[in-house]
Amino acid sequence: MAVANVSAHDAASTHDEHDHEHHDNFITKYIFSTDHKMIAKQYLVSGIFWAFIGGFLSVLFRLQLGFPEMDMSFLKPILGGWISETGKLDPTFYLALVTMHGTIMVFFVLTAGLSGTFSNYLIPLQIGARDMASGFMNMLSYWLFFISGLFMFASLFLEKGPAGGGWVVYPPLSALEQAIPGSGLGMTLWLVAMTFFIASQLMGGINYISTVINLRTKGMSFSRLPLTIWAFFLTAVIGLLSFPVLFSAALLLVFDRSFGTSFYLSDIYIGGEALPNTGGSAVLYQHLFWFLGHPEVYIVLLPALGITSEVIATNSRKPIFGYKAMIISMLGITILSFVVWAHHMFVSGMNPFLGSIFMFLTLIIAVPSAVKVFNYLTTLWRGNLRFTPGMLFSIGLVSFFISGGLTGIFLGNSAIDIQLHL
Repeated sequence: MAVANVSAHDAASTHDEHDHEHHDNFITKYIFSTDHKMIAKQYLVSGIFWAFIGGFLSVLFRLQLGFPEMDMSFLKPILGGWISETGKLDPTFYLALVTMHGTIMVFFVLTAGLSGTFSNYLIPLQIGARDMASGFMNMLSYWLFFISGLFMFASLFLEKGPAGGGWVVYPPLSALEQAIPGSGLGMTLWLVAMTFFIASQLMGGINYISTVINLRTKGMSFSRLPLTIWAFFLTAVIGLLSFPVLFSAALLLVFDRSFGTSFYLSDIYIGGEALPNTGGSAVLYQHLFWFLGHPEVYIVLLPALGITSEVIATNSRKPIFGYKAMIISMLGITILSFVVWAHHMFVSGMNPFLGSIFMFLTLIIAVPSAVKVFNYLTTLWRGNLRFTPGMLFSIGLVSFFISGGLTGIFLGNSAIDIQLHL
């Protein structure tokens, strides 16, 4: 009787699944899908699209940079007035190209394209869940990213050009619409696009964290999670804590641009005329931006390290060496990533003693990174290696870590010496 009941239940479930598949149409299956695998593919396609756009912009300004005497008039049918009469890129458009290239590659490709693709695709599969905690929120996170991309893409076709304040959009250049052509409508669209992008990342991050905490299959404790999932989980935590700070920086910038406030502006002169703004500080924006900007490095890096852990262990045909040490090292990187942001601001007039503290913390973050490298090397040691393309890329990442770590130590020591002498 029990077997008959189970068979009837399975038949009913299969029937319901067929009915569900039957009622799916193109719109619900491929566009407004709540399936984590389809949303991962949407992020992948969008990321590849933006990689081509960002790469094309890079080619344009690198042509100017690499061949300063070259006549680029052949691009005039495409770029129009942005090519000067001398056949060179207009200086303001050159800055706009750098701005858009940096924004697209850091946020749209390396953040949304990387985390959005792999986190969506792998988290449910590797923890034994049917889907994300909220399929609707997952879908909404992608479409907010898509809307963000529309605003960013539209800004490329403005008469005065897209945002032109550098990808970090430092004020006062980004706060004064009359500063350069790229500080006008192009900068406004940049801020709108980043608002939608941040909302998208926060929704995605909440979903990833909720899924890992609540939907793990029976018996899968945190001490048994694949290192890939640990990396995606901590990446989501970093984004959830740091992106709201970037939103606050953008919001204050909007107030300065549109409502006459002076959060970032003080003692500004344009054409010999003093502006009424007083009391602001452009360094405040730098603190807010880099509080996101440095954790952003690990939002990009941690997923790659998580995938590398899985690839190296699989292709070495042995478990990863030091599983718990790898988790602790990722936790250490996550925590330290929030307390080293000011090493991007050594030329901003920072107190040298405070700069030395941030430099010391920057050197400490090399310790958990070194733990990961040694564990990778020990996993490779005497393993039954298969040199697949993925394995070769992973070994390349480990070698980059080794060379980059040594370079960082030497440069870090030099920076400390400079700070102390100052």
